[in-house]
Amino acid sequence: MKLGFVGGGVMAEAILSGVLKQGVALAGEIVISDVVEARRKHLEATYSVTAVGDNGAAVKGADIVVLAVKPQNLEEVLGGLQGVLTDEQTALSIVAGASLSRIVGGLDHAAVVRAMPNTPAQLGQGITAWTATPQVTAARREDAQQVLSALGREIYLDDEKLIDVATALSGSGPAYVFLFIEALIEAGVFLGMPRDVAHQLVVHTVAGSGAMAVQTGENPAGLREKVTSPGGTTAEALLALEEGNFRATVMSAVIAAYEKARELGAKS
Repeated sequence: MKLGFVGGGVMAEAILSGVLKQGVALAGEIVISDVVEARRKHLEATYSVTAVGDNGAAVKGADIVVLAVKPQNLEEVLGGLQGVLTDEQTALSIVAGASLSRIVGGLDHAAVVRAMPNTPAQLGQGITAWTATPQVTAARREDAQQVLSALGREIYLDDEKLIDVATALSGSGPAYVFLFIEALIEAGVFLGMPRDVAHQLVVHTVAGSGAMAVQTGENPAGLREKVTSPGGTTAEALLALEEGNFRATVMSAVIAAYEKARELGAKS
């Protein structure tokens, strides 16, 4: 599969690394563009791909064109590529908040995939929600799926509106988890635990709990109940969390992120 990347930032590099490791594409089939020369040299030296300073050169002949630029630079990039893509090519955008209609209109190209990966994708442990316009062929959908699978798991959504929900849940989700980790560590330090020990205990607890939820497939409520003995320490802690409106606060945070995503999409 031939891939062209427009933008060579962190998430583009995550995709690049993933597709090479998974054998989705060979280094000789990948061209990536970036405005920063030092970045181009890094990508060439690390992955043996071709890195260029011209977006048009990056997309020429590519089966999938990955748009991985900052939202504030998107209009300029789309303008430079307007009318350039052929009917055989599909654009895959990972630009936050950029709707399908915005990409289609900006490129003057109907075959577009919109994806929302998250930062664990950098370790191949991400999850990506994605959708596509009807003009994306079955073969190109399969290609896009292979590219996104290289980042971890992927979920296709028929309704583009749900991409904004995914943005609030999985896109922003790692930040919520990291904040929770911070709070747990600080609690341990407050109670006298050395910070480095508290860090190890908390990070591995969160990682292990996530792995248990994934591997067992059990309802989180059921897993929580298995940890909670009647009248025990965990029950006491959960009561304090409920009295502090923990559940409602988390829901409010996700709703706020969703509304912001919708706002950004409306501006596009």
